[in-house]
Amino acid sequence: MKKFQHITIMGDGSWGTTLAVYLAKKGYAVTLWSAFEENARGITQARVNAKFLPGIPIPSSVIVTANLQQALDFGSLIVLAVPSQYLNGVLKRFPPDANKTYLSVIKGIDTQNLLRMSQIITQQLGHVDLAVLSGPTIAREVAEGLPTTAVIASKQARTAKNLQTVFHSENFRIYTNNDIIGLEIGGSLKNIIAIACGVCDGLGFGTNTLAAILTRGLVEMARLGKAMGAKQKTFSGLAGLGDLVTTCVSPQSRNRFVGRELGKGKSIQEILASMNMVAEGVETVKAVHKLRQKFDVSMPISEEVYKIIYEGKPPRKAVNDLMTRKLKSE
Repeated sequence: MKKFQHITIMGDGSWGTTLAVYLAKKGYAVTLWSAFEENARGITQARVNAKFLPGIPIPSSVIVTANLQQALDFGSLIVLAVPSQYLNGVLKRFPPDANKTYLSVIKGIDTQNLLRMSQIITQQLGHVDLAVLSGPTIAREVAEGLPTTAVIASKQARTAKNLQTVFHSENFRIYTNNDIIGLEIGGSLKNIIAIACGVCDGLGFGTNTLAAILTRGLVEMARLGKAMGAKQKTFSGLAGLGDLVTTCVSPQSRNRFVGRELGKGKSIQEILASMNMVAEGVETVKAVHKLRQKFDVSMPISEEVYKIIYEGKPPRKAVNDLMTRKLKSE
């Protein structure tokens, strides 16, 4: 079994910082890379990431740096936790190194070339040892030690099992499978459905509406995932239904917040301007709009979210159009 004593986390957002804290507490040597020198210096001095994870102390053993080469040289396991739209640019700065293992914890789809994150990694780094982690993982809850579960997928069973050992603890239960496509599609599309649920919150609708959007949204996730080569059962598991429920109901969900503000009548521009963190669903819905057409898949909820954000469609009109579509069987 491959041992990982030195781990580098690429990305100092809430999830990257959480994993740095978590792994350091497990006894691993951890380096946390920030894209900005000012952020790295501030975190090092305060031993807290006030911008993305306030109130959670960062162990003194965690090295925080903005020096990319230093970060990459440190870890035999590289955890990629940068926002999806920046991954390609960051990877272009990586020197080739086939001896490292890479774990993507990023949820999103490239809007230009419609690539999943693992495809971007392979495109830039070649066929490296690669895995994906996904599931219902609100960063702050993991950072606070609340019971959480997730899934690690890899084409190499040994890699998945090695990483399962690294991340598993009594408060963080890790499962494995080999459906990378399913994990990445589930983790990306749930953000769009969460925006839709948020819109319903903003419009003042109730639990009935939320349940309908969540349930039919899961169907859309599975439809597109199956068309792209994912396994159907993945969407009934932690990386599908589990992640979807968490993102749609959690008060900490950034995507649900975006939807709620849209439902209240705010523009997407003013909503995003008020946020420190990235709501991945806002970008992902552009990619899904194209993928739906490419694979000829029916995804009415996702399409209405796209129209609200990018075509200025009134949220109440979008919901009405969903409710008055042609009748069909479930």
